[in-house]
Amino acid sequence: MKIDTTRFGTIEIDNNKIINFVRGILGFPKDKRYALLPHREDSPFFWLQSLDSPELAFIVINPSLIVSDYSFEVSDDIEKSLELESPEQAESLVIVTIRRNEINKDKKIEMTANLLGPIVINVEKRLACQVVLDPNKYPVRYEFN
Repeated sequence: MKIDTTRFGTIEIDNNKIINFVRGILGFPKDKRYALLPHREDSPFFWLQSLDSPELAFIVINPSLIVSDYSFEVSDDIEKSLELESPEQAESLVIVTIRRNEINKDKKIEMTANLLGPIVINVEKRLACQVVLDPNKYPVRYEFN
């Protein structure tokens, strides 16, 4: 399938690689189909590109690469909606925000990860949803480099 995107132009997506969200990402309820695109060959980052809105793409990363003990349990409701039968089927990603600090003269890049709202993906069935965790355990803006 060919899709037009704002960032990447026209790209070809294998239909078997489409990730279908059972519920949209918070703030984007109508966007249900996404593709995961590598940022660069040697990068831990990916782009989660919407197939429904050409301008919508999120930078994501595996949270264990920035917080070694990051873990959470998904509810029975989420397991059922994602058709998860074993923990090995699930993968999680977190959305990253990158900002330039224009106040400092060095224009340092600041990155935060949304550890509060990870995206859980059934890697076998290509089903996903964003879950909201306990705000006392994980922040919405976790700073990392």
